[in-house]
Amino acid sequence: MSSPGSDVTEVEDVLDEPAHESAAPVGDRPPARSWRTRADFIAVALIAVVSITASVLTWAFSDARATTSVTGPSSFEQLPDVANLPPSLAEVWRAPSGATLSPVVVQTASKETGEEKPSTVVTGTGGEVHGRDPLTGDVRWTYSRDLPLCTVSTAWGRAMALYSKGTNCSELTSLDGVTGERRAQRNGDAETGTALLNEGSHLITTGSKFVEVYRRDDLVRSLEYGGLRAIVNPNKQPRVGCTYGSVAVTTGKFAMIERCPEDASDRVTILKPNPDKSDEPKVFGSSVTGAKNAQVVAITEKLVAVAVPNPSRVVVYDAETGNQINEAPIDVPESDFTDPPNHVSRVFTTKTNAFWFTGSRTVSLSLETLTPLWTANDTLGAGTTLAGRALIPVKDGLRVFEQATGAVVGTFRVNREGHTGPVQLATAGPVVLEQRGETLVALR
Repeated sequence: MSSPGSDVTEVEDVLDEPAHESAAPVGDRPPARSWRTRADFIAVALIAVVSITASVLTWAFSDARATTSVTGPSSFEQLPDVANLPPSLAEVWRAPSGATLSPVVVQTASKETGEEKPSTVVTGTGGEVHGRDPLTGDVRWTYSRDLPLCTVSTAWGRAMALYSKGTNCSELTSLDGVTGERRAQRNGDAETGTALLNEGSHLITTGSKFVEVYRRDDLVRSLEYGGLRAIVNPNKQPRVGCTYGSVAVTTGKFAMIERCPEDASDRVTILKPNPDKSDEPKVFGSSVTGAKNAQVVAITEKLVAVAVPNPSRVVVYDAETGNQINEAPIDVPESDFTDPPNHVSRVFTTKTNAFWFTGSRTVSLSLETLTPLWTANDTLGAGTTLAGRALIPVKDGLRVFEQATGAVVGTFRVNREGHTGPVQLATAGPVVLEQRGETLVALR
């Protein structure tokens, strides 16, 4: 056994041994590797090719590749006000517009006064949306996608374009009404055959089994009502298994006809567009109507008007409770009581009247009481206003009525070249717009 002294000597001998030739000195780093070999260049090239290929493929299959946006000028000339009826009206331009249910006129705030004025007429066909000069029909801006349009409408100084990407109408895009620049976009679950209704601060889609609501600017969904595709919180919908008829909107409320398995007749329901939770609807009131084929034709902050057949009458409900408060007879044939196209009653509203096109005639309702004032027979649409008078389409042109009394002022002769179907109207300054099927016609 070695002595303590000899143990120290052995340790010192080990520490004094020379280091292996391949070991790096303590504290030194290995020499930098050169990146000039052929293998290195091949690796870099392969990485670049993969990156470029991925980018190209991403672009090739993206929505951006299939979208074209040509914007227009940032200002518009004010349209002249119309104080008096013109001596005549004649066609000044026309354009295909199968995606609009009625003429779409964007109202934009004037930079000088802040007052909202008509600035752009919007048409939609195929996958293209055009912003047009109301006076000439000239295209100011264009937005298009390689998807079919479900519908085009307007809200908050913007054009609202809803596209289909399969079985429903899911792609909602808002476009600046003056320039056509793309603003907020959202994906939704609107049904085919939907309409877009603007109640002031929200945009409501219609449908036979599902309705959804988006709030302004950012288009965040604020309400889902009916048959939700993905139910996160069950038992939140007030009724299930129902189908829907017509819908009418006003600021802070909308009303709809429901047909539910447990009800013997149609039901009218008044809803809040922005409840605390989007999947927990807030119902102001709901009542069975005692009739079938009912149609909600008008709504104000306080009242809801529902037209029902057998006998034909307008029933008025309280918009806060859903309780019936009045009814009045109307001269409307039972054959007119069918659900309107796209679940929207063909109604034009002024400051004093609501004009409802039944399918064969136009009924004027007082906006204060929602009771009938007068009826124009043999009409083709709800109408519009020009120089303070009601302008309602008829077979041979446009008939002019006094809003308060229904007295006939006169008739503008219009040759519609064989079109005999419904005609929806709007005005943009001195221009009268007629939606005739899939064609928009401007008269002046």
